[in-house]
Amino acid sequence: MNLLVALPVVLPLLAAGLSIALRRYLWAQRSLSTMVLVAVLTTAFLLLVLADRRGPLVLPVGGWEAPAGITLVADCLSALLLTVSLLVALAVLLFSMSQGTAERRGRVATAFHPAYLLLAGGVGLAFLTGDLFNLFVAFEVMLGASYVLITLNAGTQRTRAGMTYVLVSLTSSLLFITAIALVYAATGTVNLAQLGERTAALPDGLRTALGLLLLVVFGIKSAMVPLHFWLPDSYPTAPAPITAVFAALLTKVGVYAMVRTQTLLFPREETWVLLAVLAVATMLLGILGALAQDDINRLLSFTLVSHIGFMLFGLALFDVAGLTGTILYIVHHIVVQATLFLVAGLIVRGAGTPALRRMEGRTPPPALLALLFLVPALSLSGIPPLSGFVAKLALLRAGAADGGAAAYALVAAALLTSLLTLAAMARLGRSAFSGAPRPDPRTPPAPAAPRRPARLMAATTAGMALAGVTLVVLAGPLAGISERAAEDLLDRDPYRSAVLVTEAKP
Repeated sequence: MNLLVALPVVLPLLAAGLSIALRRYLWAQRSLSTMVLVAVLTTAFLLLVLADRRGPLVLPVGGWEAPAGITLVADCLSALLLTVSLLVALAVLLFSMSQGTAERRGRVATAFHPAYLLLAGGVGLAFLTGDLFNLFVAFEVMLGASYVLITLNAGTQRTRAGMTYVLVSLTSSLLFITAIALVYAATGTVNLAQLGERTAALPDGLRTALGLLLLVVFGIKSAMVPLHFWLPDSYPTAPAPITAVFAALLTKVGVYAMVRTQTLLFPREETWVLLAVLAVATMLLGILGALAQDDINRLLSFTLVSHIGFMLFGLALFDVAGLTGTILYIVHHIVVQATLFLVAGLIVRGAGTPALRRMEGRTPPPALLALLFLVPALSLSGIPPLSGFVAKLALLRAGAADGGAAAYALVAAALLTSLLTLAAMARLGRSAFSGAPRPDPRTPPAPAAPRRPARLMAATTAGMALAGVTLVVLAGPLAGISERAAEDLLDRDPYRSAVLVTEAKP
């Protein structure tokens, strides 16, 4: 069964190479991509079930046991996030194939399918790798694939945005490889399980410096304030499905890496005040930036930044309740944020413009599209009984149970951010769906007759909205898995004993 751990990495990478060979046959590329993502999604779900029942599944690549060899590890946390991520990746792929704009330029097929599969393989490696260096490799695989995707059929604006994204990502990569070198120099290993033991013996000052350096690295990748500046300028320029998959997956991989390294390498017994301050700043500055936007994609991008703060909220508390809330919020946000960007793509398709002011005064989109927007918008705002409410309630209860000043500041910021998120979603909904007269007669009119979305695009978006509702139905089991994953993050012994088999032997 442990061989299953390799499939979410190996299958997409092999399929990416085969997809290049099939570049003349778009139908074959589509079939291959869909079948591979269905296969790895099924595998990820099996890994989740097995990891929850048996503990972490470990695969020493090439038969070399850790810490000497490369190790892939699937525990509750990594398998859960991988399953949800691949579900979203599959849905966005179907949306992309219906839209068709990213797949070809004229009659010539683009590199969309190979790059998309490469991105999926990089995400799988990031969640499953058991050492810091291969986590770096995973980020570089995702960077190469995402740059291709963000610049497909690009004009000047998107190419410039792509360069901004690449330069910031390369800067964080340089910091990351520097951090890996320093960690290896200090401990003699990059294996995460072994590092969990050896970092405890380091001097306090060195441990703090290494922890802060990794916090900066993953703070850039997850768009944590004040390291978020690149995201609102990069994501909105890409086609809707590309923006959706980036928003759903790439920042969450950064948050996952932050959670994994901070809990395993730099455990704490009390609330991390510095991270609490950064979480508050991320929540408030992000949502204030969203309220100031007129472009629908920039508004959602700033909202994405803001809600990264909720994930940092639980990590800052450094207890089981807080980490349970963080895991629940990551799962919720992967699904809901991707759904909102897909809905935004349908809105822009009908309106012919991403500008909210220009949407006013035209014929409203179909009622179904309004419903598809309403469900994830209310969920993101934390309205009960949707998944956003469940995740936020877990975080608020954890903050109230902590009882410290930093925890209460986090609770207050989370409540205020939720109210401002509701205001931002209401503004977006009013502009997109009200059909009210334009307030400024000098504003050029938008097209009067909206283009209706293709059936597969609408069906995929509806499926994503339904997945968000399903999270509420499965709130009990999902909360149980999240709590067990949080306990394992703080206990660390199950992870280390599963990986370091040779060291455990007499």
